[in-house]
Amino acid sequence: MRRQRRFPPSLTARTDLTPTLESVVAEVRSHHPDADAGLLERAHAEASVWHAGQRRRSGDPYLTHCLAVAAIVAEARMPPSVVCAALLHDVEDTACPPQRIADQLGHEVADLIAAVRTAEVSAYPRAGRGTTLASDADGPSWETAVLAIRLADRLHNMRTIAFVAQTKQLLKARETLDVFAPAASAAGLEAVGRELEDLASAVLRPAASSYAVTGRLLAVLTLLLPSRQRARWQEEWTADLATLTTRRARTRFTLHVLFGAPRLSITLRRPFRRERR
Repeated sequence: MRRQRRFPPSLTARTDLTPTLESVVAEVRSHHPDADAGLLERAHAEASVWHAGQRRRSGDPYLTHCLAVAAIVAEARMPPSVVCAALLHDVEDTACPPQRIADQLGHEVADLIAAVRTAEVSAYPRAGRGTTLASDADGPSWETAVLAIRLADRLHNMRTIAFVAQTKQLLKARETLDVFAPAASAAGLEAVGRELEDLASAVLRPAASSYAVTGRLLAVLTLLLPSRQRARWQEEWTADLATLTTRRARTRFTLHVLFGAPRLSITLRRPFRRERR
């Protein structure tokens, strides 16, 4: 027990940080009690089919990204149709026939997906900080729903940016700081805006070279973990790393993770062993 105190809280706080369909449905129903779970289940099934076999740069199944984006949108109190579109926001990059989504989930979901592909976040007005994404009495406007999905997609990509080449990291971070973070704040998503700003600033800060090296090492360490959970632990470690302002602190943190990752890997796999008994 004493040894566990040597490691950062993120190593022992939770054993499964990956959003699941069940957790997304629960989040939606906490804000929309009459939400049709069947609609969300069908959207998840479609995402599972069309993204089958696809992997992110982290090695995680692509479906983990779809679920993460949907979870962020659900936390923003978006209605079920918007969460469904979030689950399928990248389906147009697959072999899925355009009409299939409309047939299976309705034209609203299909049209939202199409709109997300062409939306320009920079065109979103910077005024109106008094309204939030969930403040409309009749639900979010079309533009607000589309923006919510775009922001959620960018937020999850920024959480896992350590797996991207450094040149692209800098470009994405600058765009996030200049465009996405202000749009989130203006729309009333203050927490999302702050996290986007923090993640982007961590990449762009003067010590970015040291930070990038440490981030890449953490990315490599996640390969020790079960593939389904790598992205979420990378997010946790990256968020913790972003709060450290000195090279010495980052080095100590990395050493803690380095020695704790093997134990964490065993802990994460242990429940599956018990199920097979």
